[in-house]
Amino acid sequence: MIPKIRAQLSVMMFLEFFIWGGWFVTLGSFLSHNLNATGVETGMAFSTQSWGAIIAPFIVGLIADRYFNAERILGVLHIIGAILMYQMSCVTEFDHFYPFVLGYMIVYMPTLALVNSISFRQLKDPAKEFPFVRVFGTGGWIIAGWVISFGFKWDSIENIGQGALSNTFLMVAVASAILGVFSFTLPKTPPTAKEGEKASISDILGLDALKLLKDRNFLIFFISSVLICIPLAFYYQNLSLFLTEYKVENSTTWATLGQISEVMFMLLLPFFFKKYGFKKTILFGMLAWGIRYILFAFGDAGDLFFMIVMGIALHGICYDFFFVSGQIYTDSKAGEKVKSAAQGLITLATYGVGMLIGYWIAGKISDKYLLSDNVHSWQEIWIFPAIFAAAVFMIFLFFFKDEEIQYNS
Repeated sequence: MIPKIRAQLSVMMFLEFFIWGGWFVTLGSFLSHNLNATGVETGMAFSTQSWGAIIAPFIVGLIADRYFNAERILGVLHIIGAILMYQMSCVTEFDHFYPFVLGYMIVYMPTLALVNSISFRQLKDPAKEFPFVRVFGTGGWIIAGWVISFGFKWDSIENIGQGALSNTFLMVAVASAILGVFSFTLPKTPPTAKEGEKASISDILGLDALKLLKDRNFLIFFISSVLICIPLAFYYQNLSLFLTEYKVENSTTWATLGQISEVMFMLLLPFFFKKYGFKKTILFGMLAWGIRYILFAFGDAGDLFFMIVMGIALHGICYDFFFVSGQIYTDSKAGEKVKSAAQGLITLATYGVGMLIGYWIAGKISDKYLLSDNVHSWQEIWIFPAIFAAAVFMIFLFFFKDEEIQYNS
């Protein structure tokens, strides 16, 4: 029975991230080439992820935890998502596209918490078994990129010019419908809240964890977490457009190097954490942000293309060494009563507030260095997040006092 459940959860996780990777990576190129969107409009589209992250706790906390089985809500949300994705494939103007992408992210972002919740509650030994299930999600994201590049060649320079990237939304609509129906076959995962138990806004948003900010070190970490999301937004928003403007073929597949790197550096994280400690591991991650954007700024599609490839491959250090280490740090600082609240607060601050600011700034900077239609001065664009990441590095280096944190792998 257990192998069957684990197989079901693995399929669920694969489809969950196939759906996200199947359109989000190429969104910047689609908006620029298909809808002639400005940098600010592109930032608005990407920031729907942040609005979804802000609204998600209310959907999960007020509905999933109290009234309905998690697998049923997952199914309904993905079926609604399939309808919205289909609509996104049909529009030709940004003003018509934006309401659909906003609606989609509001229904999709809660599913990220739901698939984790379902997995943790169905696995007998989550600490041991969940990584095996979760890695299928990363695989789904990677396969989506390969399907786009090698399967259909929608991201080839010629096909992008002919509007082929709109097909990514159709592909994801089908995958979302499949996951929606499949979700109803998952093991029953009933509400966790006790009958009659009231949900407070403080509980849902993790506001009980605000008292952790009285700790100077945690406050510095919290501020740094919000600020580092600004250069992160530049990566998500601009990578696809950057590669296509440089006429890099199979750009979506090249972008998946970031996820492959993520898996590799996740395996190396325990070694770094135990050998160098929390502060140095975080600083490694921040330093990687600055190096990555310098490589992007001075690389090109010719002899220096290896610099761009190296920059993408640094994603594992950038993400794992900062965000995963940060989750471990947050868990260690919070008491038993506010562990979940603390993680929720960090997620709200980073993927909600931090990324929202980051996408807006990235859009402004992109418009400032737009030379002509679909031609940007990328060196100036990438220099900004490089300098910003260096500034955050310095803040953390000088103001965060080293402390002993245990890594429980």
